Amino acid sequence: MKVLITYVSAGAGHRRVAEAVYNYLKNNRRDLSLELVDLLPSANPFFRFCYLSGYPFLVHYAGWLWGFFFWMTKARLTRWICRKSSIIVNYFSCRKFADYLIKEDFDFIISTHFLNSELAANLKLKNKIRAKLITVITDFGVHPFWISRGTDIYIAASKATKDKLLAMGVEESKIKDSGIPFAPDFNRNQDRIGLASKLGIRADIFTVLIMTGSFGSGPLEEIAESLCAQAQVLVVCAKNKKLFLRLRKRNLENVKVFGFVNNAQELMAVSDIIITKPGGSSIAEFLNMELFPIFISAIPGQEQENIRILAGYGVGYALKNVKRIKELVVELRNNPRKLQALKKDAGRAAKPFACQEIASAIC
Repeated sequence: MKVLITYVSAGAGHRRVAEAVYNYLKNNRRDLSLELVDLLPSANPFFRFCYLSGYPFLVHYAGWLWGFFFWMTKARLTRWICRKSSIIVNYFSCRKFADYLIKEDFDFIISTHFLNSELAANLKLKNKIRAKLITVITDFGVHPFWISRGTDIYIAASKATKDKLLAMGVEESKIKDSGIPFAPDFNRNQDRIGLASKLGIRADIFTVLIMTGSFGSGPLEEIAESLCAQAQVLVVCAKNKKLFLRLRKRNLENVKVFGFVNNAQELMAVSDIIITKPGGSSIAEFLNMELFPIFISAIPGQEQENIRILAGYGVGYALKNVKRIKELVVELRNNPRKLQALKKDAGRAAKPFACQEIASAIC
């Protein structure tokens, strides 16, 4: 059987989820012919620019405007016209990708972005492709754009996500609340002492990991400065080169600075708390490692909804004030029993078998 795993490279989360599914199927389903494809290289240049540059600019410098767009496309009064307009724009901007789906005639399409799902679903409704469509929703909330009538299976992050899909009219038989897929490296049974030695840090002291996605956004420097006398601090600057150089130059005591990393699982394994943005893929990863989160710099819309849903499971605190972050970190450092209980809550919210359940749906 021919299987396509497809994503959009706007931010890292959609790609990481797609790669996790692809690698699992590659290693466990040798009967499948697999392709992993990013939609954007085949889109027209202006559309590609909007995703690769416009989206990061909005969430980094004009979050209020992104929040407005998110609300406008979700609100009942404006949802219909926004969706119809986007379908037209998406089709003409991504015709090469649509032609590719028709030409390749896949048996299954697994999509980790609503745009890819929409294009495939519309082709199915027009009987131009025959593939079964599996949509992996990469957040705990559900924006209406994730719902496309030609979808066969929705992979939901949690029971709360499933309930939202049901409320939006999706048939229960089409929903699997199996969680957001992640790489198997994100497991809680790792050698903290060995990894600490590899990373050049101490394994015997309270450690805080600060990482906020590929953009390195938020008050990372201020938080690191406030915590450096209280804990060992690992700061991942990702693509934020100015922050990386500034922190390296300051050489704060007990602070180790990283740029863009490919070993996030190792940094999580040596940490007691993570201070992070509430992106869906990152949440799936650190929950499985029983790492308790403090959320900062949430993108208006989907990430704020992630925080709200996780709060219902007793997971995470959303704090905007650096002083309050410091107080909470110190409180948890001084109260290991409370921290251990919070870690257990995080572990109970984990769903470690998403890739397996997707594999079982391909038959």
